[in-house]
Amino acid sequence: MATQGLEFAHVSFEVPGGRRLLSDVSLTVDEGTTTALLGRSGSGKTTMLRMVNALVRPTAGRVLVGGVDVGSAEVVGLRRGIGYVIQETGLFPHMSIERNVGMALELAGRPEGEIAARVAEMLDLVGLSGDFAGRFPWQLSGGQRQRAGVARALANDPQVLLMDEPFGALDPLTRAEMQTMLRELLRRLGKTTLIVTHDLDEALYLADRVVLLEAGRVVADLAVEDVRGSDIEAVRSYVAATRRVGV
Repeated sequence: MATQGLEFAHVSFEVPGGRRLLSDVSLTVDEGTTTALLGRSGSGKTTMLRMVNALVRPTAGRVLVGGVDVGSAEVVGLRRGIGYVIQETGLFPHMSIERNVGMALELAGRPEGEIAARVAEMLDLVGLSGDFAGRFPWQLSGGQRQRAGVARALANDPQVLLMDEPFGALDPLTRAEMQTMLRELLRRLGKTTLIVTHDLDEALYLADRVVLLEAGRVVADLAVEDVRGSDIEAVRSYVAATRRVGV
């Protein structure tokens, strides 16, 4: 029986002109675990993430979700089973928070009463109960908007959750609060999660495994407890870069 894990099998991606953004990437994300994709800008992290919900198609290799090849999957059905959280949330500014969070359920044709109940449940889950449902995105703080974005991604009860630098635009205190909330949710809900980040501390706090990419290749795939003590040169360099202290 297929699981809801993710697999990248010898995946490459080449843009017109011949430049490769990913080169022969093989990676497995076990069902119910969280994996962080770490690396500098341009390393291929977001390209990998977008392949999971068919926003980007590999030029070689296969991406599988729950054992099903994304290349042969029906796209709408595939995306309904995948939650997607991006930086700055992507909320529709002309819609209330309630409508934003319930959008996936509305598109799936769920009854209004079911949508309302699920939205209330999700907003409570991310700490936005009360009168937040009737507000608009511009009436919320950055952290509150990001909570709404997480609620929207989880509303349709996806088995897979994709997060692309979800807290990168937040101030340090709000970011720490969001990370704490998300870690609790991930452990409680058991979603198969892939997170793109530049932040080593965030990766170590949220994930079970850390995958480091350089120039479109996987150079390390480690359990979080093995990262800081790794003897892989690329990992040592990344760790050292986060420990710089001003004079």
